[in-house]
Amino acid sequence: MENQKKSSLSTVNIIRLFLLASSAAFFLAAVLVPDRGEMLPGLAQILMSPAQLTKDYFEIGSISGAFLNVSLVGFVCAAMTCLPGAAVGGGTVAAYFLTTGFSFWGINFLNMWPFFLGVMVHALVRKEPFPKYVNLAMFATALCPLASEMLLRYPGNEGVHGITLGSAALMLAVGMLIGFLTPAMASHSPSVHKGYDLYSAALPGVLLGLFAVAVLYKTLGHSVPEIKATLGGSHPGVVWAFCGIFFGLCAAAGWWLNGRSAKGYLALLKDTGHKADFAAKYGPGLAIMNFGLYGLMILLYYILVGASFNSVTLGIIFCMVCFGAAGAHPGNIWPIMVGYVVFSTLATQLLGGVFPVNNQAILVGLCFASGLAPIAGDYGWWAGVIAGGMHYFLVTSIPAIHGGFSLYNGGFTSLVIATILVPQLETFFKNKEQRLAARSGVKS
Repeated sequence: MENQKKSSLSTVNIIRLFLLASSAAFFLAAVLVPDRGEMLPGLAQILMSPAQLTKDYFEIGSISGAFLNVSLVGFVCAAMTCLPGAAVGGGTVAAYFLTTGFSFWGINFLNMWPFFLGVMVHALVRKEPFPKYVNLAMFATALCPLASEMLLRYPGNEGVHGITLGSAALMLAVGMLIGFLTPAMASHSPSVHKGYDLYSAALPGVLLGLFAVAVLYKTLGHSVPEIKATLGGSHPGVVWAFCGIFFGLCAAAGWWLNGRSAKGYLALLKDTGHKADFAAKYGPGLAIMNFGLYGLMILLYYILVGASFNSVTLGIIFCMVCFGAAGAHPGNIWPIMVGYVVFSTLATQLLGGVFPVNNQAILVGLCFASGLAPIAGDYGWWAGVIAGGMHYFLVTSIPAIHGGFSLYNGGFTSLVIATILVPQLETFFKNKEQRLAARSGVKS
């Protein structure tokens, strides 16, 4: 029991150090990129701009300002995981990198605070310690663009009116209410999709956004601002260099933590990813190594499909790799990628579709289709291909229901796909455990 306790504490501390080191890496990038002289003005511009989908922080602020914003958000999130009693594991890695990934294009150091405060109030009302809710506090930031809207532009949609006492109070009220409601809804979300959507927090992240838009805009007679992306040019040198070095170091660090060995990684690659915590199951070394190798795989995919490497693409790389310690790995992700490529090719080449695989919306869509990885892991590669294709067809239709204010748009799409597909798979096909049991029965 004592050895087990020491091992558990070691895993927790390694994850905390990993998140702190990642925050430091984002800060280091901010001071090393060529436009570092624009760091503070760029950050100020990011903080004072609406964040409705989809905003390229490289274009709105500066490359250095965007990295500084990510590092500041990252340090706050990492510090929360260091609170005594915080539940730290693979899910914490997911929450941290999903939040920092979105800090390249939706979350900033100003609009995140109301949601954290709302979760704190939830814990206070429940008479439970806030550290228990650290992961959920990070997941509650899905509607950060709505907070910026309340602060800077509401109720109009033409220009930014600036911060007023009333707009600050409205941002706090709306954000804190959403943060307060998120934990209870998030805890019920897995029962909807049975754990087959890794982006489980997307349920409150979109439904609360839908309700907020209905109340704040449509019911009160205000028009929802047009969903219009602000995208800048491609910066492949910056993105490739940062991701290549970052994920390469993660893979090397994981290998070193695993006793300078890849032993056990094949077993991880065979894991279905369904309700999995790789850090707890295989150890922090293999979890971090998988995180790094999976990240390099994602970067390679986006290079091969001809993505534009703006801050949105950089952000979704981190949003996609976030579950590298809690359910996603190259073995259960490649079918999702194939599904996107195959169905986008069929749609554009044969049916006259307008969303090729390297369209920015589709690049973002693939990121969150990765949440369906447990379907591929549990039911087979063909099920992953179908799930990826279904996600491709649906993902561009979801933003309209929440006004473009929910960052978890693609994760909610995955939830819808899982809700449609999983009952069919359970009815007509066997999952991995059932197939293994059937084979065992035949042999005996």
